[in-house]
Amino acid sequence: MSGGGGPGRQTDFPLRVLVQSEMVGAIIGRQGSTIRHITQQSRARVDVHRKDNVGSVEKAITIYGNPENCTMACKKILEVMQQEANNTNKGEICLKILAHNNLIGRIIGKSGNTIKRIMQDTDTKITVSSINDISSFNLERIITVKGTIENMSKGESQISAKLRQSYENDLQALAPQSIMFPGLHPMAMMSTAGNGMGFTGRTAGGSVVGGGGAAGGPGGAGMYPGSNFPMYQPPTGGPAGVPPGSSEVQETTYLYIPNNAVGAIIGTKGLHIRNIIRFSGASVKIAPLEADKPQEQQTERKVTIIGTPEAQWKAQYLIFEKMREEGFVSGTDDVRLTVEIFVPSAQVGRIIGKGGQNVRELQRVTGSIIKLPEHTASTPVDEETTVHIIGPFFSVQSAQRRIRTMMQATNPPPATKRQSTQKAKEQAAGVVAPATGATTTPGSTPPQQQQSSSTNA
Repeated sequence: MSGGGGPGRQTDFPLRVLVQSEMVGAIIGRQGSTIRHITQQSRARVDVHRKDNVGSVEKAITIYGNPENCTMACKKILEVMQQEANNTNKGEICLKILAHNNLIGRIIGKSGNTIKRIMQDTDTKITVSSINDISSFNLERIITVKGTIENMSKGESQISAKLRQSYENDLQALAPQSIMFPGLHPMAMMSTAGNGMGFTGRTAGGSVVGGGGAAGGPGGAGMYPGSNFPMYQPPTGGPAGVPPGSSEVQETTYLYIPNNAVGAIIGTKGLHIRNIIRFSGASVKIAPLEADKPQEQQTERKVTIIGTPEAQWKAQYLIFEKMREEGFVSGTDDVRLTVEIFVPSAQVGRIIGKGGQNVRELQRVTGSIIKLPEHTASTPVDEETTVHIIGPFFSVQSAQRRIRTMMQATNPPPATKRQSTQKAKEQAAGVVAPATGATTTPGSTPPQQQQSSSTNA
């Protein structure tokens, strides 16, 4: 159910609130009269997702418009809810604001300072739902505001302003790097749905669909329309340069973090690192201190991350983001960490290029510092060489993807036995023409031999 009111500007950050299902009828009103009145007075567009999560005790409402209009519409909804509560002897009401998990840290602030300040300024009590209440299909947290209607409205205004600013900051941080990561954005990396889709997707008809949300929680459908929230859109394939379908490839990456940041990354009783593993789908392990080395000399710890390219993106982003939230950088400075990957020693020269031309171009394009040893003819081809990449998140991600893409282009992953057998069967059936005229790379099996060996396998 939508209230038509004023034009909902597509570029505005929508306000999403959660209301008791039994309040929805009163908010809509007879034949939609109440919601029309709200939209006409506030000039905001109000969408009530009453058909989502049938049987759930709460429903989501999305309000579109400029900040003042959204706040006015929200306040009028609170007034309707309070009137309905009075009529049914339900007592006091509260305001529940929905916010993506990635934005919650900035609402709480370091040591809770931001949320405490909002409570003091607005004379409200504000709580945030536990991170354990979210799932890979629904990454929204609930911010509950209690107080008078006037004060709850003031609290909403300050919370929404902070959420909006955080979102815009993320967009600005992303913009210079968008060419490096087509279709892959900070919020999309939070998706861990098994089908590889992001937080929201689109059906063939263009309608927005979501993962569904937990029972009794916010609805999944229409949470963040793709046109409004580019960061919430799913990846369009793999990260830059990695074609769809290659996501099964497991990569190993080493990330070095300051020793004094280990506690924050692990979290109380290991809660935060477990959440990183759960959200990313990667294996994440922090190396212990070296027993034979004085502790004061160990300024960094090695984090081993094993997973697909998408899982690598997610896990590394969460670590960078946690360090930023915990104040390991000052002001608006970016968190800069060292990432270590291994490449075949035989390919080091290709990365460096003639006279260092390739590596200089990589550094220029990605904005990262890339350190690797000079390749020599005496280096055994079966050994691997360490490449160190230093910089903020988007820079090191771009460098990783570009280097790994270079390696994949030179050494494509071998076809599995099952794939080879299937190809041979298709050729025998005339579905796929045999590649009789195909060229072979050094060390590869000619097509005729591949077909024969695959069929006999």
